Amino acid sequence: MPALACVDAAAPPPGYVFAWDGALPAPGTFPGDTPTTAGGVTADRPSNWSTDLSASLYRIEGWGAPYFCVNSDGDIAVRPHGAATLAHQEIDLMKVVKKATDPKSAGGLGLRLPLLVRLPDVLKHRLESLQQAFDFAIRSNVYGSRYQGVYPVKCNQDRYIVEDVVEFGAPFRFGLEAGSKAELLLAMSCLTRGSPDAFLICNGYKDEEYIALALFARSMDLNTVIVLEQEEELDTVVDTSQRLGVRPVIGLRAKLRTKHYGHFGSTSGEKGKFGLTTAQILSVARKLQRLDMLDCLQLLHFHIGSQIPTTSLLSDGVGEAAQIYCELARLGAAMRVIDIGGGLGIDYDGSHSDASDMSVGYGLDEYAGAVVRAVMFACDRKRVRHPIICSESGRALVSHQSVLIFEAVSSNATRAAPLSSVGPNPALFLDELADDAGSDYNNLMAAAYRGEYETCAVYANQLKQRCIDHFKDGVLGLEHLAAVDGLCDLVAEELGVADPVRTYHINLSLFASMPDFWAIGQLFPVVPIHHLDQQPGVKGILSDLTCDSDGKVDRFIGGQSSLPLHEIKGGEYYLGMFLGGAYQEALGGLHNLFGGPSVVRVAQSDGPHCFAVTLAVPGRSCADTLRAMRHEPEAMIAALGHRAGECAAGDAVLCAIARAFDSMPYLVRGAEVEEEVRESMMRCLGL
Repeated sequence: MPALACVDAAAPPPGYVFAWDGALPAPGTFPGDTPTTAGGVTADRPSNWSTDLSASLYRIEGWGAPYFCVNSDGDIAVRPHGAATLAHQEIDLMKVVKKATDPKSAGGLGLRLPLLVRLPDVLKHRLESLQQAFDFAIRSNVYGSRYQGVYPVKCNQDRYIVEDVVEFGAPFRFGLEAGSKAELLLAMSCLTRGSPDAFLICNGYKDEEYIALALFARSMDLNTVIVLEQEEELDTVVDTSQRLGVRPVIGLRAKLRTKHYGHFGSTSGEKGKFGLTTAQILSVARKLQRLDMLDCLQLLHFHIGSQIPTTSLLSDGVGEAAQIYCELARLGAAMRVIDIGGGLGIDYDGSHSDASDMSVGYGLDEYAGAVVRAVMFACDRKRVRHPIICSESGRALVSHQSVLIFEAVSSNATRAAPLSSVGPNPALFLDELADDAGSDYNNLMAAAYRGEYETCAVYANQLKQRCIDHFKDGVLGLEHLAAVDGLCDLVAEELGVADPVRTYHINLSLFASMPDFWAIGQLFPVVPIHHLDQQPGVKGILSDLTCDSDGKVDRFIGGQSSLPLHEIKGGEYYLGMFLGGAYQEALGGLHNLFGGPSVVRVAQSDGPHCFAVTLAVPGRSCADTLRAMRHEPEAMIAALGHRAGECAAGDAVLCAIARAFDSMPYLVRGAEVEEEVRESMMRCLGL
């Protein structure tokens, strides 16, 4: 690189600046520069793109199998019955979106995005797969009892999901777990239609009212177990049961020494939030013995933590708990159930790795086998009858059963804006730069003319910073600053140092629909659900509608800081967030008063599109979100109507305002708005 001191003496040819058309005068392309697309992704990839390459790029086989794939049309398809799904049974998500969002006059449902697609067939397959894994492990190891799971309703309390679990799980005695009074009421109601042997596990902090509800459930022949989280809960259980005349079935939650060191293991170990220590367990057993109620103690519960990464950690925890179970049996308790809690993880990033919280290093069969062998080993050594094995695997059951679909409505431009936007001759504004800024500009142009490209970058950065300072001091006008910005962006683009990552603006609230991403850094697979037969040419991050700098998705599975995306070319561009069926709906807030998405429940059928929509629910309206914050939409409309009357604004204005209260807070396409406004106006005018 030539010395910068020598550059001052160089000057472009006479008349060069005024004839400039906005292109750098360097002959040819810059050395080492490779052709790029508008988004900065190199364009020298194979042009013969395929759906298989897209599936590999987005790791769909890793995190999506056996439920999600790319079909021959380049769309994401759902395999509702897992690997057993036949080709004609696959559900094309783009067809679901079209059915949901098309106007009713065109045979659609008239719903707005974002859209949550529920897949009950996938939920059924997940439940059956879990049961089959334990059944296989029990048969293979000649285990002397059975598996009988429960679904922890805290993972997703949606009515139809809970009812589905009870219905699909009835042949397997599958039950429910509750952690609050509201959840207990929900579980009691749903289990009236379930198997009479299904467990109703009552966890969480308990007061007398909670315990009374659990005892009422037992009096109604629901197989209810009250699990003590703290030693002092025993007195309330004993007193309430004696007062109501209902003999309880009691479980204990043990505070194990086994520690899960991942993010989700904070409730495990000796300092965990819940559970009884060994001394407290002994104290409870002895007190029950004195009360002649030791036969009521029948279940031992523990929880290592969510997303248990390895079967070795699982075996260690289960083995420790099984020893406690055997000791309680030795002390005379009528033990019959060991509840291993949650922790069955899912593979969010498709890596099948135990090195992060986003994946696990085992499958369902390995998980079930490790549990059965650990319990069996401890019980056989102590000559204790094999207990019923219960698990509370919520995340593993419901994560796959829903897909959140949202639209990218625009993206920011990463190519340099045309200099013509500044004026008919942008070089005039640049030629007016004086003093040090003018010198930097002349040096930049001279270096470009000589092909000294690294020197160009130095002078471009220096010029931009000087002009920013001059603008702040009131020396430069807006046109001058815009011309300098355009020139420096052009230099950065030609040199290949411009930021290649584009921001895609999505019609979604991250806080309402992906709260765990913001709160705890949980990653979910995010993938375009169409155009997957085309090569993506843009690196992108996603920015939501909220007025918050945290409302963006800039971390993706596989450790990536951007997502390969396609250009938005005047049409719809839809993306899906997968594996988000657990926790996100209950945790989602109302930041900026954006509510939840529209919901469709889609079942596989033999119709022309391979699916039937069995339930369609519009998303929360503006009025709904306002009511949630204790505003009164009716009073607000009345106040606005009074003001409209005072200002002679007319009925049409008030009608449009009233219509806005019934609208979802999310963005609506112009044509949809025009149609709705037209219909609203006609109704207001009585036409």
